[in-house]
Amino acid sequence: MSALPNPPSTPNTPASPEPASDALWVVCLCAEWCGTCRDYRPLLEQVARQHPQLRFAWVDIEDHADIADAFDVETFPTLLVAGADGTRFLGPLLPHAETLSRMLSALQPPKPSSLDVDLLLAVLNKKPAVFTV
Repeated sequence: MSALPNPPSTPNTPASPEPASDALWVVCLCAEWCGTCRDYRPLLEQVARQHPQLRFAWVDIEDHADIADAFDVETFPTLLVAGADGTRFLGPLLPHAETLSRMLSALQPPKPSSLDVDLLLAVLNKKPAVFTV
């Protein structure tokens, strides 16, 4: 999973700052065959532009089963919001950009992350370009 790349800056649009290396990850656990997930991707990209302080990733649970199987995703898409301090959200969320944006603006305090979340975040931090939104 990778952070969403910033668009090139032009004289009228300054480049967005890169999220801090300790920024929260917003991870969409999805599947390529899922139409709802495919519909969600451009909305996730839109929300990523609205929340440059966060890092966004797209994990296809079949292509990356080694790090995603433990989440036992049954409903698509499933979102994970987590960081080094713990997990803020893990569950299904329908593809509504406004709902996701509101949720990200009002995140709950972290709860201790499971080892599975810690493993996923370690892979994201090590190879962010593999998981570009």
